[in-house]
Amino acid sequence: MTENDKPKDELLAKGLAMMDEVYGPGVSDMTAMVADYPYPGETVRHLFGEIWNRPHLSIRDRRLLVLGATAMLGRPDLVEVQVRGAILNNELDDNQLEEVALQLAFYAGWGNTTAVWKGIQEAKKKVAEERAAQAKT
Repeated sequence: MTENDKPKDELLAKGLAMMDEVYGPGVSDMTAMVADYPYPGETVRHLFGEIWNRPHLSIRDRRLLVLGATAMLGRPDLVEVQVRGAILNNELDDNQLEEVALQLAFYAGWGNTTAVWKGIQEAKKKVAEERAAQAKT
């Protein structure tokens, strides 16, 4: 059976599991509620159930590609989502995130990279706050 032959609910489950692996536990809970709608449902099934599950590129590799593409959009909110996942998965440390911003500045432009920088800083701040709150419990 090929990926395309798999029942939709199996691909949905696989996609939701990958979303949690990519972005952190519980992310799929928000998406599962709207998975019956075409756009979010197919995003979960196809993008996360199939594409992110393919061999040859690690999650970290795919994340770096997404960060590069996202940099071109100038969207700090989207960068923040990726960086949060990278931090939670120990894929990129602070020094590597600094290098990501510097590297992208020359390819995505300084203006777009300002948005990348903002997204990186916001993700680092929020993860630190989450970890501090967890440490108190």
